[in-house]
Amino acid sequence: MIALPFLKTAAPPLQGERLYLRPPQLSDYKAWATLRAQSRDFLVPWEPLWALDDLERSAFRHRIRHYDEEAAAGTAYPFFLFRNNDSRLVGGITLGNIRRGVGQNGMIGYWVGQPFAGQGYMYEALRLVIPYAFTKLRLHRLEAACIPSNERSIRLLEKAGFQREGLLRSYLKINGMWQNHLLFSLVEDDRWR
Repeated sequence: MIALPFLKTAAPPLQGERLYLRPPQLSDYKAWATLRAQSRDFLVPWEPLWALDDLERSAFRHRIRHYDEEAAAGTAYPFFLFRNNDSRLVGGITLGNIRRGVGQNGMIGYWVGQPFAGQGYMYEALRLVIPYAFTKLRLHRLEAACIPSNERSIRLLEKAGFQREGLLRSYLKINGMWQNHLLFSLVEDDRWR
């Protein structure tokens, strides 16, 4: 199978000190499936239920097609995180649910492979995605939500400048159950630089 290029509407690569972020590609399948399988027990408590074929190549192909469609529509920009020194996949971050009009909002979601958790990679990824969202996409407000018991995610968002706004009751179906989430936000005027 020939790897299809990501659409022209996709986000450009973002370069950081230890990481670079770029849109996912079909050629990422093996690294993605390996990292996700290796990190399954670590990720399952914080994610929607995985489909039985979630790690199959055909499901990944469908995922990439969906990413392309969302990027073309301007409603989401997914990135995979790779270390600069060895180009190893670390995780993913998506700027999604982009709403234009009077809101100019977007929602950030992310995951990191278990071997890379707690090493500051996702903080660096946020520090790359935030200015992209505010300056290139011209959004006004970013939101992120996490389960109240996800202390790592709470610390990460607060460190990145997000402010806690409140509790979203029965917000998302995570690990097979409707879960409350804490809502965090960052607006263009906040100190994020």
